[in-house]
Amino acid sequence: MISKKFKSTLVSSCVAIAMAGLLGGCATPPGDDTTNVTYNEVHDPIEPLNRYFFDVNNAIDAVALKPIAHIYRDALPEGVQESVSNFLHNLSQPIYFLNNIAQGDLDGAGDNMGAFFTNTFLGIGGLFDVAKLDTQNEDLGQTFAVWGISEGPYLVLPILGPNTSREAVGIVGEYFIDPANLVARNNDVANFALYRAAGNVVDFRSKSIESLDEIEKNSIDFYAAVRSLYRQNRKNLILDGKGEMTPLPDISFEMEDDQPASDSVSLLFEDDDATSKKASSIAN
Repeated sequence: MISKKFKSTLVSSCVAIAMAGLLGGCATPPGDDTTNVTYNEVHDPIEPLNRYFFDVNNAIDAVALKPIAHIYRDALPEGVQESVSNFLHNLSQPIYFLNNIAQGDLDGAGDNMGAFFTNTFLGIGGLFDVAKLDTQNEDLGQTFAVWGISEGPYLVLPILGPNTSREAVGIVGEYFIDPANLVARNNDVANFALYRAAGNVVDFRSKSIESLDEIEKNSIDFYAAVRSLYRQNRKNLILDGKGEMTPLPDISFEMEDDQPASDSVSLLFEDDDATSKKASSIAN
């Protein structure tokens, strides 16, 4: 069972996120059209606090997460790592299903359930992707966006990293409605959500070591670069991959014309093999 203290902490987090959203909403946007476009794109009214937590998260990443990700990637065979990724993705299919239903995407919801049952029973609990349906991640933040809820101000949360107030509320909400978490709680599986989140973080971080290093190395302002990447990636997810990635003015890739290539924006979200090839071509 979840302790009252932990529930209280989650509720307090929801209140804090909501307050941040309200404060951000109270900020008056500039009147000039060009400036207003920039304001809406960045929408970072608590930037000093966000930068502080960004630095804290980077320090945690440097001393703990990145070394763990290196050990995980170097110590385990690729097949084992792929099975871990498959298992974690399969475990999320029920919440993807609920979000697709809420978004009105019945085809996507059907794929979610098809993938879940096929991979669970034929793929040994989801360790192997037998279904090969290539389902997309669908979270509550995306559902809120489809419902027309504004994303609110940009937030950098301790440990959780880049977010907006809409996505942050979605994270908290999903903790309570995710079928996998509900089953774990009803069966008194202690700290299931914590272990699951840790697995997802290590899995993602192990796949993005070179990507993040490349972005940090070539960024004029690493904080601004990550903020832009996050916002564009979220837009792309909400539009189911139909969004267009645009060049980032705050990243320098040291090209001859000093202009970033538009496809370089997605470095963080590509596999390391593809990233390494692209980084080499950019460097040359």
